Amino acid sequence: MVVTRFAPSPTGDLHIGGVRTALYCWLHARQHQGTFRLRIEDTDRERSTEASTQVILDGLNWLGLHHDGEVVYQSQRFDAYNAIIDEMIARGQAYYCWCTPEELDAMREEQKRLGLPQRYNGKYRDGGEPVPGVTPAVRFKNPTEGSVTWHDKVRGVVTVNNSELDDWVIRRSDGAPTYNFCVVVDDAAAKVSLVIRGEDHVSNTPKQINLYRALGYDVPDFAHVPMILGDDGKRLSKRHGATNVLDYRREGYLPPAILNYLVRLGWAHGDQEIFSMDEMLRFFRIEDVHSAASTFNTEKLRWLNQHYMKEATPADLLLQLLPHFAPLGITPDEAVVLRAIPHYQERAKTLKEMAENMAWLFQAPQSFPPDAAKKAFKGADTVQLLQDLQSRIETLTVVNEETLHDAVAACVEANGVGFGKVGQPARLAVTGGAPSPDLALTLSLLDKEEILRRLQFASEYVLKNQV
Repeated sequence: MVVTRFAPSPTGDLHIGGVRTALYCWLHARQHQGTFRLRIEDTDRERSTEASTQVILDGLNWLGLHHDGEVVYQSQRFDAYNAIIDEMIARGQAYYCWCTPEELDAMREEQKRLGLPQRYNGKYRDGGEPVPGVTPAVRFKNPTEGSVTWHDKVRGVVTVNNSELDDWVIRRSDGAPTYNFCVVVDDAAAKVSLVIRGEDHVSNTPKQINLYRALGYDVPDFAHVPMILGDDGKRLSKRHGATNVLDYRREGYLPPAILNYLVRLGWAHGDQEIFSMDEMLRFFRIEDVHSAASTFNTEKLRWLNQHYMKEATPADLLLQLLPHFAPLGITPDEAVVLRAIPHYQERAKTLKEMAENMAWLFQAPQSFPPDAAKKAFKGADTVQLLQDLQSRIETLTVVNEETLHDAVAACVEANGVGFGKVGQPARLAVTGGAPSPDLALTLSLLDKEEILRRLQFASEYVLKNQV
C-alpha cells in the first residue's frame, strides 16, 4: 500500500515550495491508488497559530489537493510520544541529559576552538547523577559505529557515518517532543511508504532512520526534492514577490495553472509545457525529479495562467472572477460580467487583471487620461460628433450590438468623416481608456441610459477643458 503525507508546520504562510511538495505527494499516492495524508506539525507551541493552520487547509482545498482521512495534529499526540520515550528510557535506548544551556554552549565553543565538529559529547550517555534545579532533556542513544545508507529517489545513494551524528534530543527540557522524534512516530503510525520533502531535511534523515530501526519500525523510502530559487539565484522568499499560495489566489491565478507550473519546477516530460491533471497523473514520476534547484519565473506562470483562462468557459471563470471586483469597490452585475468574459480572456493574464480591465463596466469615467484625451478628443468637431452619436442612440428602440453598430456607421456617414473620428472619442467616452473589444460590442455591454450619460459627460468634459 502506497502512503504519502504532507506535513507542514503552521508557523507562517503555506510557501509555494511546500505546495510543490504536496503536489508531488498527492500525485504519487493517486498514481498508485494509495493514500495521501495531511499532518499539521504544530509542536512549536509559541509559533504555531490557528490562522496559519487555516491557510494550509484553505490553500490545499483551493488547489484540489484533497487529503484522505482525518487531519493529524501533532499537538494532540503528546501523550503517545511521551509513552514511547519513556519506554525507550526503560530499554536503555534513550537517556536523561542534565546539561544546562550554559554547559552546552561552553561545550560547543570549546569544540569550535579545537576545530572539532560541534556536537553533544555524550556526557550522560552512560548515566549520571541528577543536577539539582535542572529539568533534564531526553536524548536518543545513537549508534556510534557503522553508517546509515539509503537510496534517495531524487538524490541517489546517500551514506552518512554514525560517527558524524550525535545523541540528539528527542524530548526538550520543557517536556515537548522534538520534530525528528515526532516525525518518525507519526510516519510509522500512518504506514507512510514514501517520504517526499525538501532537501533541507536530508541531514535529518540518517537520525530518523536510526530511530526507525531502534523502535522496530519499517523504514520508508525517501525523496528529497530541491529548493526553489528566485531569479537572483537565492532561495525563493517574499523579496521575490508572492510566496504564500493564497497570495496567488488573491492575485488571480487559477489552480490548474499553479499546479501545472509547479509540477514542471524540477520535472519534465520531453518538451511538453501544458499538462492537464490527467496527464500529470499519467506521466509524472518522482524518480524523474531533478536534483538541481529550479528557478521561479513569474512571467512563465502568467503565460500559463493566461492559457488556462483562455481555455476555460465563461461560466467556469465567473465565480472565480467575481471576488476580484470587491477590492475595486465594485459590486458587479453577474450577467454583465458573464457577457464580457469571452471578450477579455485574451486581454488579461490573471483574474485580477481581468477584473481591473472590466471595471469601466460599473464605474463611469470621472475624468480622462490627459494623453488619451488629447489624442481622442482632438478636433473642433469632437463635441458635435459625440452629440450626434448620442442623439442617434437615443432614438433606438432596440439596443444591441447590431443596432449600435448601425448608429455608429450612420454617424460616420452623415458627418463625412473616417470611422476613427467617431470611434476613438466614443470609445474613450464610455471606457475611460480601459482595454475593450470592438466598439459596437463595447457599447452593447452597457445599457442605453448609461451609454447616453457617458457620451454626455464626455461632451461636457471636452467643452469645459477645451481639449
